[in-house]
Amino acid sequence: MRKLHLLLLLLPALLLALALGLAACGGGESDEDKITTTIENAATSTDPAVCGETQTLAFMEQTSGGSSGKEAEKECEEETKSGEGQPDSVSVSNVKVDGENATADAAFKGGIFDAQTLEVALVEEDGDWKLDELTGFAKFDSESLVKAFAEEIEGEPGIEPETASCFVEGIEELSDSELEGVIVENNTEAFGEIAEGCE
Repeated sequence: MRKLHLLLLLLPALLLALALGLAACGGGESDEDKITTTIENAATSTDPAVCGETQTLAFMEQTSGGSSGKEAEKECEEETKSGEGQPDSVSVSNVKVDGENATADAAFKGGIFDAQTLEVALVEEDGDWKLDELTGFAKFDSESLVKAFAEEIEGEPGIEPETASCFVEGIEELSDSELEGVIVENNTEAFGEIAEGCE
């Protein structure tokens, strides 16, 4: 049972890596500039304050792996401070602003989401743009995502090598839509089933 627990604990860490890569203070003159700067700066931020400053609670809950309220915010702050899974860089494109709402694409290089381009929604609060929702993938590279998952799992000290190998094999068998669901919809059922089969 402990192995299953450890495996399921990995998902929040992976989801929080996404939050890390998207949380930062914005700057610039236009809304597009502010949004772009917010996302780009997020790649290297290790200041826990960026969670509350640049993410809505809804975004923190979506990327926390099941936590809510203050617990989700605390997880975000701890993960941000650790700096684990952060990308080397983030390229922002396709910024669209509609009043107090906006969307953008964030292409990651390095880190957990290497080679992925994520679609995010933002909202403006008191003149500052905040990440509000991960809405999907503009570009999805399943091979790179599975590789990132595998590196995280195999590097976890509390998991036996055989169990880690079994879990990675299970992830490799998931369809693209199932993998996307794990990230976008926080759907942990697929991982739970894999973990049970590896006990």
